[in-house]
Amino acid sequence: MTTKEGNWIGRKREAVETITDRQVHEFRVTMDNVLDTGKDLPGLHWCLAPEIYPPRDLGRDGHPKVGLFLPDLGLPRRMWAGGRLSYHKGVGAGETVTRVSTIRDITFKEGRSGKLGFVTLEHSYECGREVRISEQQNIVYREDPSPDAPAPELPQAEPWEPLRALSVLPTPTLLFRYSAMTFNGHRIHYDKAYAIDTEGYGGLVVHGPLQSTWMQILATALLNRLPEDFSYRGVAPLICNRPAAVEAIETVKGLSLRVRDVDADIVTMVAQAR
Repeated sequence: MTTKEGNWIGRKREAVETITDRQVHEFRVTMDNVLDTGKDLPGLHWCLAPEIYPPRDLGRDGHPKVGLFLPDLGLPRRMWAGGRLSYHKGVGAGETVTRVSTIRDITFKEGRSGKLGFVTLEHSYECGREVRISEQQNIVYREDPSPDAPAPELPQAEPWEPLRALSVLPTPTLLFRYSAMTFNGHRIHYDKAYAIDTEGYGGLVVHGPLQSTWMQILATALLNRLPEDFSYRGVAPLICNRPAAVEAIETVKGLSLRVRDVDADIVTMVAQAR
């Protein structure tokens, strides 16, 4: 990390939003096929107080340009790599939530696909002076795909006997609705030509936080409460219109969860919850 990147460490932004009945209804309807957690709404906080910029401040990928809040690492592709959540208490309709976001770290690595940059964000979701959710979010920056690069090795699923499994078919409508709820303009979720031709995916890509939300919902149902600790990591893209299974097993540390592309038997995201 250079001095230039180091200057971004510690930068903060604050956003406030009051949760409406409509937002809760939209969330419940969008998660209708998997939501079975009573009043708890794990993942709803990702629909709150999104970054909102005019078109002139958007990058080629539809995200806000780097250099506004997130640093420019000289790598054109960005995506949500994973993170960690601690639910102290949930949030619901009528509550005013303040999200305080802080840039905590910037690192670089060399991966199979080339240079990688990682930005670690810390988020605190507060109602009044009460912290409801603490979060660490990891964003990865990547180079454009090389046409000569070998196809990545995809993680085959190990045999599981899950405690419970949810079946999901991520359709373009589902991706559109989740993008709308979260005000996520990333073109890999709705612009198929861009996703394939520019970013090198096999089709529209299912949102990382959407997959994480499915696993949080399953964990909450199995634990009969919101997880005290939930960590998750994307390991392969989940492509739209491919049937997926959200699965959980019990371990000595709590629950292990995963999202699996059923037809290819490929794991796309993994998580741990307790």
